[in-house]
Amino acid sequence: MSKDIQVSFTLNGKPVTYTVAPHTSLLRMLRNNYNYDVKCGCEEGDCGTCTVLVNGESMKSCITLAAQVEGANIVTTKGLTYGTDEIGHMIQRAFVECGSIQCGFCTPGMVMAAKEYIDDGGIADRKAIRKAISGNLCRCTGYVKIVDAIYRVAKDLGREVR
Repeated sequence: MSKDIQVSFTLNGKPVTYTVAPHTSLLRMLRNNYNYDVKCGCEEGDCGTCTVLVNGESMKSCITLAAQVEGANIVTTKGLTYGTDEIGHMIQRAFVECGSIQCGFCTPGMVMAAKEYIDDGGIADRKAIRKAISGNLCRCTGYVKIVDAIYRVAKDLGREVR
């Protein structure tokens, strides 16, 4: 039997520490210990709905071990919603205004992938946006409205393709 481990990190701006089994995924740690807003989808790394930002990089929490985030800064969609990150708020507003949210299954992962793309200097380029969200599956929008929302944010930030 393996010994439990302690994992300390920053979650949506607040320091936290959890004690978990070494094989515990980041998804399970967040959902079981804090009931955080990380959505559970396939738990195999395919759908992307459980995506969170770890040190600014989008990661699928279902295939990330909890131990891998020791000392990291993690942001979930709740961190974007209730935080002070204006770009996060812009992305969420654009998703609503562009009709990018239908069933809601993919929304958290898509928002987090969009956040990484925009934070990394992403431009209003539909092909680049499609590539940035390619690790996330959408079951009902056909991706067009999602791409439209991210495109709008990039354009509103003055990042138009020249």
